[in-house]
Amino acid sequence: MDKAQQVCARLRELRLGEAAKKVEAGIAETLCYMNFPQEHWLRIRTNNGIERIMREIRRRTRVVGAFPDGNSALMLVCARLRYVTTTAWGEKRYLIICNGCLRKKKMF
Repeated sequence: MDKAQQVCARLRELRLGEAAKKVEAGIAETLCYMNFPQEHWLRIRTNNGIERIMREIRRRTRVVGAFPDGNSALMLVCARLRYVTTTAWGEKRYLIICNGCLRKKKMF
């Protein structure tokens, strides 16, 4: 939090008050992953799994080119998501969370 306050002060010095407000408003949400155990931090603060699925869907829609209607595109996306959830890739545990593993101390 101290670093965020320093950044906000520096932004105000540079006459970037709106940017400083954005940093102040979003810092708690940005650092909320720190309430979890440290070994989970990397996986919580990134969205690589979602990005991978989106890349795959984008690749498949480019192959088709133009869809006759929105339902056709939706059917393609749903089929791909169904495939992902039924394969070993869909069964992979991204996070292993046990009962009581959340930190009890308050970060902010």
